[in-house]
Amino acid sequence: MAIRLEDKKAIVAEVNETAGGALSVVLADYRGVTSGDMTALRAKARAENVRLKVVRNNLAKIAIRGTEFECIDELLVGPTILAFSMEDPGAAARLLKDFAKEKDAFDIKGLAVGGELMGADQIDRLAKLPTRHEALTMLAAVTQAPITKLARTLNEVPSKVTRAVAAVRDQKQEAA
Repeated sequence: MAIRLEDKKAIVAEVNETAGGALSVVLADYRGVTSGDMTALRAKARAENVRLKVVRNNLAKIAIRGTEFECIDELLVGPTILAFSMEDPGAAARLLKDFAKEKDAFDIKGLAVGGELMGADQIDRLAKLPTRHEALTMLAAVTQAPITKLARTLNEVPSKVTRAVAAVRDQKQEAA
């Protein structure tokens, strides 16, 4: 079905805006996946702030010009779904990796982060990144550790004095 020029411009602008604000993108071949499964994938993507786009390859190539995702140009062959991570760089990778485990027909083509194109075999590298909440939790734990150690050390001084006094008391009671 032919798309009007105004519609093409709108699609290109929308994808360009999404790519401009995205942290990473994962590309996959969706041939053989049912529309019901795709609907479920889209629902999961919305929940994780991942934007899924199915766009004609020529329009996608035009849309990614001037963004850090120009490197995916060579992967835009055949039916392709683009999954843009908007808040968490690993969100799209985790989402599509889990979906590919469930659906054999779904094939991950590659991914890009920070202008670097990676093959499909590198998806674990991105999928295993901690979420923002997990990263902040780790940072808090690392920051809190020295303070906790200092508090324990300072708490040991009165404890040692108390034990020494108790030992002297016990010694005097035994001697008496």
